[in-house]
Amino acid sequence: MTDTDMKIDPQRAAALVSQIKTVRERIAAVARGRDVRLVAVSKLKPANDILALVQQAEPPQLHFGENYAQELSQKAELLPRNIQWHFIGGLQSGHCKSLAKIPNLFCVSSIDTEKKAQLLDKYRGEYLSSLSTLSPSSSSSPSPSPVPGKINVHIQVNTSGEPTKSGCPPGPSVVSLCRTVSSLPNLHLLGLMTIGAVARSVATTPDTENEDFERLRQQRDLVASELGLEPQHLELSMGMSEDFEGAIVAGSSEVRVGSTIFGARGPKSEAKIKV
Repeated sequence: MTDTDMKIDPQRAAALVSQIKTVRERIAAVARGRDVRLVAVSKLKPANDILALVQQAEPPQLHFGENYAQELSQKAELLPRNIQWHFIGGLQSGHCKSLAKIPNLFCVSSIDTEKKAQLLDKYRGEYLSSLSTLSPSSSSSPSPSPVPGKINVHIQVNTSGEPTKSGCPPGPSVVSLCRTVSSLPNLHLLGLMTIGAVARSVATTPDTENEDFERLRQQRDLVASELGLEPQHLELSMGMSEDFEGAIVAGSSEVRVGSTIFGARGPKSEAKIKV
């Protein structure tokens, strides 16, 4: 099965295109000319929905985020190779090998330990080495593929201090982890990411401050100072469906929007990779 075998429901496609157009307009209204990346969070939604936005949105939507490693791998096999995949779920060590083999994996946004960073780097290096031994004709991808390279990484920071949240604690641990990632040959430190407290998220508007966003900015500035970088060279990935406009005003370089584009999600047990 490839993308050419997938059927797209015209009504569903029209609704998705309309919804992502509205989100893009809302982003532009608060971005003040800045280029803010929109990651459409497609977890538990079928590949048909993703293909509709790739083919029918104008411009095509190419950045998609997934929370589950197996689901991401399956969709990446089915869909065009010009899609830029983001893994945004909680990263486990066991995920690193399969994720590293996805050629068009743009970013892993949930690195929070040196062990996970080192494993992802190791497996990406092995994957890239294996590609160098293959002839061009041995590729079976359903559409032209960009040449795989380093994987971009966001360091996840637990800005809210909630014990149930993943993420590196703010302070020296963040700096140390960023320094480690910067030294790994197959990873690129793209910036920092947070998933803040729900109560703060719900209360956030373009005119109100969010403590989690402020703390992530502070951590970015600390890392930049310690690593001798310009702050603008490190992204801030913060903001989701509830609070993305406030996040952009606070300086976010990337927002992750799911339900506002795709609608409510059903239970994981009922999700289908394709319909």
